[in-house]
Amino acid sequence: MAPAASTDWGPIIVAVILFVVLSPGLLFQLPARARVVELGNMATSAIAILVHAVIFFCLLTIFVVAIGVHVYAA
Repeated sequence: MAPAASTDWGPIIVAVILFVVLSPGLLFQLPARARVVELGNMATSAIAILVHAVIFFCLLTIFVVAIGVHVYAA
């Protein structure tokens, strides 16, 4: 149990890292315009945004709820 004055920064840090990594077109895009996966094309579509949002939600749920990542800063 964390002290009362501490704030749990774990979910925030995990969400920011996943948001940056899973931005469609930044590192990869799934599905791409011409192929299934493209790397670093910086172009996106509505279906790619939806797929990346579902992947983001699933990974965030796994890390925050199932694994329970906690980072406390005083």
